[in-house]
Amino acid sequence: MITLQQVLEVIWVYLPAYFANASPVIFGGGGPIDAGLKWLDGKPLLGSHKTIRGTFFGIIVGTVVGVLQGNPIGGLLQSLGAILGDILFSFFKRRLNMQPGDSFPLVDQLDFIVIAVILSYPVQQTPLMHIIAIVILTFPLHYLVNIIAWVFKLKKNPW
Repeated sequence: MITLQQVLEVIWVYLPAYFANASPVIFGGGGPIDAGLKWLDGKPLLGSHKTIRGTFFGIIVGTVVGVLQGNPIGGLLQSLGAILGDILFSFFKRRLNMQPGDSFPLVDQLDFIVIAVILSYPVQQTPLMHIIAIVILTFPLHYLVNIIAWVFKLKKNPW
């Protein structure tokens, strides 16, 4: 059984990934990172919602959180993982004919944290129980943060 203190500790450890994932909503916009390119199937590579500015600020903000926590390398790796996870699954969503912003339950909530955990693991050596906890906790936390962003008109959809 995981205690409340352990829940808070595991969230603390992965704050850089959470901040990296949320930052493009606030600081994003501008040109798409795929420059409008199409994949072999003729569909957008990633789509217009994955922007250069959002990617840049996601990595920077998450890394700064890691630096403030005293974990600069872990923060950088989590930030890269969070952004790359989101980008990777945007690629797959386009292959499935899903539009930017379309809901893809579980994937939308977990893509960023799973890749952040994988990339940062060599540096952080997070125990398996904590990895399981952060993945489980991310599902409701992601929904809560998205609803808040939607209420404040930072997102078009509450997911």
